Amino acid sequence: MEALQSAGDVLFVLLGAIMVLAMHAGFAFLEVGTVRKKNQVNALVKIMVDFSMSTIAYFFIGYSIAYGVGFLQGAEALSAKNGYDLVKFFFLLTFAAAIPAIVSGGIAERAKFNPQLAATFALVGLVYPFFEGIVWNGNFGVQSWIEASFGAPFHDFAGSIVVHAMGGWIALAAVMLLGARMGRYSKDGRLHAFPPSNIPFLALGAWILTVGWFGFNVMSAQAIEGITGLVAVNSLMAMVGGTLAALLMGRNDPGFVHNGPLAGLVAVCAGSDLMHPLGALVTGLVAGGLFVWTFTLTQNRWKIDDVLGVWPLHGLCGAWGGIAAGIFGSAALGGMGGVTFAAQLAGSLMGISVALIGGFIVYGVLKMLVGIRMSQEDEYLGADLAIHKISATPSSNASGDE
Repeated sequence: MEALQSAGDVLFVLLGAIMVLAMHAGFAFLEVGTVRKKNQVNALVKIMVDFSMSTIAYFFIGYSIAYGVGFLQGAEALSAKNGYDLVKFFFLLTFAAAIPAIVSGGIAERAKFNPQLAATFALVGLVYPFFEGIVWNGNFGVQSWIEASFGAPFHDFAGSIVVHAMGGWIALAAVMLLGARMGRYSKDGRLHAFPPSNIPFLALGAWILTVGWFGFNVMSAQAIEGITGLVAVNSLMAMVGGTLAALLMGRNDPGFVHNGPLAGLVAVCAGSDLMHPLGALVTGLVAGGLFVWTFTLTQNRWKIDDVLGVWPLHGLCGAWGGIAAGIFGSAALGGMGGVTFAAQLAGSLMGISVALIGGFIVYGVLKMLVGIRMSQEDEYLGADLAIHKISATPSSNASGDE
């Protein structure tokens, strides 16, 4: 029975890893559909190569920092418990690799390619696992301190803060260091619209992410005995709430409608195992409205050229999710309990701080040493032709060949 349970857990976590791996196709197509046509190839290449770079960084450095586990031993030792430690690494790698995938959407259309790969290695190898280990492995005694100070440890079941807020706030640092795209704002500060290049691709990316998210959340139990339908239904309700709020506040705009479910799912990750479904619905409603409002505010008023709105979507909705777990996870509001608002606020602020400091250090050093922005000529030409020497539509290649 022990061997059967071990094998079942391996299969369970492996299926989760595959579902979250598929989400990276969602990141890719969401970006492809949002950026201008001259940057579509670059969006696809970035997500694929960033994932590969993330794997190397997390395998050799990041996973050991977070969990104190390395893999430089014989295959026989690694295959213990049906290789559970290996599939757990695979599953958590897909979370770690979401960090550069999130950042990619914010810095699209003007970031250099090779410096971004270097940033990916540093973020996934050092910055992300530092905070991941604090929250999910109890490193440095921080969780014990939060529990002693605020009545409960910081709770983040599936990564509203550890993954999404971290990615969103790192992206904010990168976006601010890069500056706006050429022509995005006129000299008098007026916004020039760069409409999405392909709404069907944008919608496809959102749907792939939405479906994969149920692996992201439900499989965060990491064992069959921990699986619960509460996580699944809470994810569903938050997704629906985010969609409807974005529809209403976004006035039927398809870009907002398809990011709405993602906002709800980002927010519910932290407390999806604690909330009542009605609490999850409210969490999603707030997240969908928050995304539309802050995306409009950052683009129009604050002149922050975050191409896919990853700071509002992941950074702010993720922060809301961390705090919401302390509200709707409480027994007084129908939740499972075991959380406090103060602990959730403290952990959320800590994650934001680590992300901002890490993001400014990584991208600031790269900007100083090698530069992180494409030349004006390359940006005008587009990353597809400037970096990859081919466009998404062959008829528009520089050579003119069909």
